[in-house]
Amino acid sequence: MSGFALHMLFDVFAWAAAALAALWLTRVEKIAFPPVTTELGYVAALVLGAGTGAVLFGTLNMIVSGVPAVARSIEGAIAGAILGVELYKQATGVTLRTGARFALPLAVGVAVGRIGCHLAGIEDFTHGTPTTVPWAHDFGDGIPRHPVQLYESAAMAAFAGVYVINVLNRRAFWIDQGFYLAVGVYGLQRFVWEFLKPYGTILGPFTVFHLLSVALVVWAGFMLATAPADHGEPIRRGA
Repeated sequence: MSGFALHMLFDVFAWAAAALAALWLTRVEKIAFPPVTTELGYVAALVLGAGTGAVLFGTLNMIVSGVPAVARSIEGAIAGAILGVELYKQATGVTLRTGARFALPLAVGVAVGRIGCHLAGIEDFTHGTPTTVPWAHDFGDGIPRHPVQLYESAAMAAFAGVYVINVLNRRAFWIDQGFYLAVGVYGLQRFVWEFLKPYGTILGPFTVFHLLSVALVVWAGFMLATAPADHGEPIRRGA
């Protein structure tokens, strides 16, 4: 199977694993997450934002790296989805925090999806820089490199494990604010791994994804710092 086909297959696995993770917590474990809006506009903003962010940041990174090609980025998708949803809520007056139930799906989706990136080989351009560490991997060009995709997969899998333990113990903070924890952890670990990637820099030693990671961490920190003390029903301005 080609690297492209493997990547696409694991993209499907990632989506399926994310959906199953969400269903398991809500339907099997009966975790009572804060209510979420199902308005068509909200869903459209999420999907459009994710798609736009994925292509915009993925392609920008390729251009900065001297490879003029269209690409997709999971970090760009996360940032785009967040921005799209926040703009929609601002425009419609929704003050409900809607991310809680997406924490585990995000972590599981990234953990599974990055395995596909690893298996896709050198053409996927998600590999690490050359290294002599014992676990280095040859992605097809004869050069041992950091398997940074697996580093990211392991980091998010570890977060998923810690998150599940806390949620199954019905710890309200993790249930209500877990999405912001997931985004913050994702941004932090991604910032570190970016130093082990062959991407072009855009500001000093920092790549496009370094800067995007910082933005995600700042946003997550702000949302955690401003989290309401209680966890009441959603409200809408003007209601």
